[in-house]
Amino acid sequence: MCLGARLPEEITMSANPLLDLQRFGQSVWLDLLKRSLVASGELKRLIVEDGLRGVTSNPKIFDDAIEGSADYDEEIRTLAKTRDNVTETYEALAVTDIKAAADVLRPVYDESDGRDGYVSLEVNPHLAHDTPGTIAEARRLWKAVDKPNVFIKIPATLEGVPAIEQCLGEGININVTLLFSLDRYRAVAEAFVRAIEQRAKNGQTLARIESVASFFLSRVDVLVDSLLDKQTDNASAKDLRGKAAIASAKMAYQIYKEIFESDAFKNLAAKGARSQRVLWASTGTKDPKVSDVKYVEALIGPETVNTMPLETLNAYRDHGKPASRLEQGIGEARDILNELAEIGIDMDAVSEQLEKEGVKKFNEPFDKLLKSLESKRAKIC
Repeated sequence: MCLGARLPEEITMSANPLLDLQRFGQSVWLDLLKRSLVASGELKRLIVEDGLRGVTSNPKIFDDAIEGSADYDEEIRTLAKTRDNVTETYEALAVTDIKAAADVLRPVYDESDGRDGYVSLEVNPHLAHDTPGTIAEARRLWKAVDKPNVFIKIPATLEGVPAIEQCLGEGININVTLLFSLDRYRAVAEAFVRAIEQRAKNGQTLARIESVASFFLSRVDVLVDSLLDKQTDNASAKDLRGKAAIASAKMAYQIYKEIFESDAFKNLAAKGARSQRVLWASTGTKDPKVSDVKYVEALIGPETVNTMPLETLNAYRDHGKPASRLEQGIGEARDILNELAEIGIDMDAVSEQLEKEGVKKFNEPFDKLLKSLESKRAKIC
């Protein structure tokens, strides 16, 4: 790990902007997983041609994949003979996909010495506020998949943070999801460091204990902009539209640097530890009036990951303009957050609301998926 290394702004670009992101130290992951992506060879093509370095999934993605195709019907028929519980059926289907994707990504994992090449599987979203339940579920899923290049996703709720620390301490790779606030991001990063420190004290290996902290973007702007639009008599409110998420992300990266470039962490790094990278999530733009690559262009920098929806990935391949911009305008980012506070936009309240909505947005498709599976089993079995 060399956080201090910075690539020059002027480098020879390739014909594919996605490939160039790696040259600035950023890994491109895909926020999509479905059986046909692997079976058709499309995932492998994305790895070879676009430099794809990982895959993320969530309950909504699995809901769309399983309900929206017949690709899973044969396995559903088979599972129906041995599993009465529809939740167990879903997990078996998901684990099959996760294992298959992990196998395709394994060369990336090996080539990067375990830094990339991961696929993520989320714990049951109904456990978001259940610390012991989350820990037990993470252990179970980690064992079920049994692949080194897998992340178990745990939401960064207050109850999720101690579960994240415990699981990392046990050597389970964790993708921390649903991060919206700077304070909670700091808490997550510090939990990661504590877990690594404890492993060092116990004489356990620090090598290939990997984690990413997924900082969500577009949802922040959608909510903040809706609050700004209500301030019709405030001229500065209009100027702040669409700026909150990127400003927050840039400040989160400063926290990342503060923690992982510290002398304390350098001592751990000397023993084999690697930093918990920041992952930019929810990077598809929701406002048709702004650039469809807005959340990619502004946040390119070393030791980061951007997980993109397929539409955003295709858009960036088509017209992305790679440059290291993550550490540009830090003073402006700080000013934006201060200005939002001055006009009454409470970012802590925004983050709290987004976290609650985020848990709900995972619970609802999860429950819908289980109902769909019940119905599909009844029809095809």
